[in-house]
Formats: sequence, C-alpha cells, structure tokens
Amino acid sequence: MVEEGFRPQTRGTGIAHVVDVRATCEAADAGTLTDLLSERADRVLLEGPHSRRKELWLVLRTVRDFLTGFRSLHFVGPCVTVFGSARYDESHPYYALGREVGRGLVDLGFTVMTGGGPGLMEAANRGAREAGGRSVGCNIELPSEQVPNPYLDRRVTCRYFFVRKVLLFKYSYGFIGLPGGLGTLDELFEALTLIQTGKIASFPVVLIGTEYWRPLRDLLQHFASARTIAAEDLDLLLVTDRVDAALDHIRRYAVERFGLVPRALRPSRLLGERAVAQVRRDSWAQRGFTQGRDYAA
Repeated sequence: MVEEGFRPQTRGTGIAHVVDVRATCEAADAGTLTDLLSERADRVLLEGPHSRRKELWLVLRTVRDFLTGFRSLHFVGPCVTVFGSARYDESHPYYALGREVGRGLVDLGFTVMTGGGPGLMEAANRGAREAGGRSVGCNIELPSEQVPNPYLDRRVTCRYFFVRKVLLFKYSYGFIGLPGGLGTLDELFEALTLIQTGKIASFPVVLIGTEYWRPLRDLLQHFASARTIAAEDLDLLLVTDRVDAALDHIRRYAVERFGLVPRALRPSRLLGERAVAQVRRDSWAQRGFTQGRDYAA
C-alpha cells in the first residue's frame, strides 16, 4: 500500500505470465520479489502453502497495509461509499448521475469514498470536490495499473482486494451502487452479507438505476421465492431512479438512525497525522444534527 501522492511505477507483466510465481519468489532477490508481489499480491497470497518464513512475511506485509490504511483514513470523517463501473467516461449519462450523487452526499455532510478509479468512481469524487466536500479513494494495484482519478483529497493504494474492501466498509455509514460490473457486484454483495449476518450495523444500501438493476432485483426475488434468503432481506436495499430519494434514504437511515454529529478532529503532530481539509464546514450545523454518535475517535 502506498500513501497519498505516491504512484507506483508501471511495471511490465510479461514475467508473471511465463514464470511460476512460487519458484520465482524463492529464487528472486528482494527488489524483484517486491515488484512481483506488488503486481500479483493476491495470487501469491492465495496460491497455496509457502514456507513458514514466507507465510509470516506475507502476514506482516498485510498488517502493514492495514495500518497504513487506518492511519491515512482515520480523520476523513463519516463516509458514504459509492460503487460503480470504471468503464463509463464523462460522455455517458451515468457520469453526470455520479457527479450529482457526490454533490448530494456532501450536502448531507458526508465524505464521499470510492474505489478511487476512473469512470463512475471519478464522477462521484468529482461531484464531492465541486461541492467543496471531502473526497477520498481506496485504489487497487492491478497488473494493468488502475490510475487514481484526479479528484481525490486523500487516497490509499491497496495491494490486496480484501484490504481495500475492509477500508471501504470500515469508514462508511451507507453505500450507493451506481451501474457497474463484477467489481461493483462484489462490493455490493459484501455489504449486504455483512448487514444480513449482523457483522456490521444495518447501514442503508441504495441502487440507482431501476432498469439497469432490474435483473438483479428479479434474481433476489427468485432467491426469496426459493427460500435461500428471507423475504425481509429484500428490504436491505432501496432501488430507485431518483437521486433525491436515494439521499433521503441515506439521511433517514444513516444520519438520523445513528445520530451522527460533528466533532473536532485532532490529528497528532507527533505521529505525523493530518485531517482532510473541507471547504464547506456548515453542512451538519445547517441540519441541526447535535446529538448522538461521534464520528471520529
């Protein structure tokens, strides 16, 4: 994981396709090993047993990534995570939708968090930036590098997908799904599973785009009919075409349900910490949220 403002160098992936990773890791020097694992970190971690020393090294490396992420995001404030495809550019109508969502979440007082990439993630971050709010991202290292979008006030770049998902969920009080593919579905179902099983609180989940998400709604209805999920599980998410309805759902079931209140952020200079700047600081006060849970430690 690398901290804000540092982009890993783009590396060639040819060696990864023609050489057995395990044998390469045992034979390579430290510099080559670090480069190789940065590109193929998940595969190396999940490919099977390694030597005990290497297993310990992988665990410690993962712990370091978590600590870097926790330190980087500790002062970002209460977030809503926006999922969505990286493949829609600025010319697509969904991009304008993402910007509107980002602006609306800032008006509610939230920091907008995304996967930090292009497409609809960029759109949500851009809307937050344009509204004067906080915009953060959890990017991921891929063999074909996913470049962070330029609308992030703070970002972390994760080697492991599971570290990235932990960070996206740890700081969020709600989740909004814009049209997307397998990555969006992965994150969406992770959120629903954590809520369904009580691993996290019942935070609001909203999908925007009724026609796009219709096949998914039909699939969930089929699951309920087959009794592989409970009928009440269908109430875990709201599907709508209206951004104002999505934002009202977030307000009711995040801000009001959990009684979110503003609190002064006090980074430690001794630890080199700093808060994320926000241009508009009056959103919470305007809405009178004065009681309930603090959002910063």
